[in-house]
Amino acid sequence: MANNKMNDLQAFLAVAQHQSFTKAAAGLRVTPSALSHTIRNLEEKLGVRLLTRTTRNVSMTEAGMRLFESVAPLFEQIDAELDALGELRDKPKGTLRISCTDDQIELHLRPKLTTFLQDYPDIKLELYVDYGFTNVVEARFDAGIRLGEDISKDMIAVRIGPDWRLIVVGSPAYFARQAEPATPHELTEHSCINIRHRIAGAIYAWEFEKQGRAFTVKVEGQLVFNSIMHVLNAALDGTGLAYVPEPLAAPYLADGRLKAVVTDWSPYFQGFHLYYPNRRQASPAFMAFVEAIRYR
Repeated sequence: MANNKMNDLQAFLAVAQHQSFTKAAAGLRVTPSALSHTIRNLEEKLGVRLLTRTTRNVSMTEAGMRLFESVAPLFEQIDAELDALGELRDKPKGTLRISCTDDQIELHLRPKLTTFLQDYPDIKLELYVDYGFTNVVEARFDAGIRLGEDISKDMIAVRIGPDWRLIVVGSPAYFARQAEPATPHELTEHSCINIRHRIAGAIYAWEFEKQGRAFTVKVEGQLVFNSIMHVLNAALDGTGLAYVPEPLAAPYLADGRLKAVVTDWSPYFQGFHLYYPNRRQASPAFMAFVEAIRYR
């Protein structure tokens, strides 16, 4: 009886996570009709409707959401404890889900990924590009990457890179059309490439500092992205000026494809950190990843 209840709950969690009977059934290696029958039996046993089904999608009812929020963490803890048994194996094993941005991947993860994956062939990495400051606990990520100054005090933070700054850059083609700005305030006269981190959020105002005085400049332009890599590419194309991480622009500054301006006003930020909740026992796979990307 206990095993049947566990199986029923696992079936429910799979459908709730995938929001699809077809995808959940594939993951559980059962037919969609068998899975649907299992969910109906569970709902009958509990006496409440857990899922709302339409021809296009599946969503949780209020009762379903309550069950999901209470049961899902318990199964995750069970999975974590089972993964921890991997310490008895020669190599750590498991899937790690990391929330990050594309520039963080480019600067801090990509240079180390090939070696890490070769050293740990039983570890799978899922890297999700996300500029929305997602709550990694609620979204069930193993960890996220943010600036050290933006991390909650109840999280463990491991530095993965040095302090850095944003710099204003433009291509030679752009500066052939427009005079170089002498101060950040002159940027308002230029075509600038903006970034909006979240759909409902404001466009990022460029931050500057000189002689201890910090200020922002709201620039204008025809292009807005939610990815800094596309901002950089647009600057390389001569579309306008961009405000990008200096390490990201460094190769293009070196070969002359970009030129930096008003750098005396660019402040430094605390380096990026990998952050994660204080678990009772982190998996060997996760700790191997932490050690691999730790800044030294």
